[in-house]
Amino acid sequence: MKLSTKGRYAVMALADIALNSGGSAVSLADVAGRQEISVEYLEQLFGKLRRAGLVDSVRGPGGGYLLALPAEDIRIADIISAVEEAMQITRCQGDAIDGCVGGEKCVTHELWAALGRQIYGFLASITLGDVIERRNLALAASVRRAKAQPARAIN
Repeated sequence: MKLSTKGRYAVMALADIALNSGGSAVSLADVAGRQEISVEYLEQLFGKLRRAGLVDSVRGPGGGYLLALPAEDIRIADIISAVEEAMQITRCQGDAIDGCVGGEKCVTHELWAALGRQIYGFLASITLGDVIERRNLALAASVRRAKAQPARAIN
């Protein structure tokens, strides 16, 4: 899994908008000032976030950005996927072994691939709403995973 400043800043910026919009568009200049991120960098990220359907843009005076969905419906993994080129932790290209050692999977390949799946699963189980409500993220993830699994019969 690749997590650069793009992913981190995108999550920070959407959390800022969720907390500060009050139903009105928030300018990138305001987000940039509060989060200490350049406006130019945010413009690049928000183009991708808009194309992914996570934010809506408002033009004109008082323009800026709004969340396109309720914060509870925006998964952190979706934000990161929208702005990052790839979500991978191995140096290999997907399932291909290009990048591994000598044209074969390296001995640690499965370790890193499994870790990447765990990280993605965690980020997919956390919503922007969880973040802005400062919920216990580990607990929120566990509850969502438990709800997604069918109940087991107890004998």
